[in-house]
Amino acid sequence: MDVTIEESWKAKLNAEFEKPYFKELIEFVKQEYRTHTVYPPGKLIFNAFDSCPFDACKVVILGQDPYHGPGQANGLCFSVNDGIPKPPSLLNIFKELKDDVGTPIPVSGNLERWAQQGVLLLNATLTVRAGEAGSHQKKGWETFTDAVIERINEEKEGIVFLLWGKYAQEKGKIIDKTRHHILEAKHPSPMAAKWGGWFGSKHFSQTNTYLRKLGKPEIVW
Repeated sequence: MDVTIEESWKAKLNAEFEKPYFKELIEFVKQEYRTHTVYPPGKLIFNAFDSCPFDACKVVILGQDPYHGPGQANGLCFSVNDGIPKPPSLLNIFKELKDDVGTPIPVSGNLERWAQQGVLLLNATLTVRAGEAGSHQKKGWETFTDAVIERINEEKEGIVFLLWGKYAQEKGKIIDKTRHHILEAKHPSPMAAKWGGWFGSKHFSQTNTYLRKLGKPEIVW
């Protein structure tokens, strides 16, 4: 099955593309795009992979669903397109980033600059129907993204996994803690952050401290 995705990821995931569940998933997704408004645009479904090749990956941030509002989703978890107002979770990410490493809150919520430095911004589900959060869950995307995590877990070492919230932490249970560095915190959404456990987590500085120990370039957040 020919899937348009960055070549290094294509080589790692080719076997997955041939599995029955993935073929059924693709048929479902194609039908959804034909009959509904679906986000992100079709060409950006695999943007997380296209922006961060397998060999370049140093950090993984796990999200859940793409944003389901007009013009928001760009295929990178927590990220929005240039010119789109920052959703509350992303604004809280930037607030913590400023408190942690002093980075000013950027004008744009587009996180492509992180991806281009080796941060895989991976949602568990890669598509969503407009205005219907979670509408493409349990259709096969979670199985596919589990396989992505397994490839990283088994074939790389020293990856920093940032697991924000219970959903990401459950999905990350397959990660070998003896091979990789796992940082967990509450989800940055306003409701979760309100009860503590997000602000003050200092994941951005901790990530760079770990990368520095391994002799890898730090992320310019």
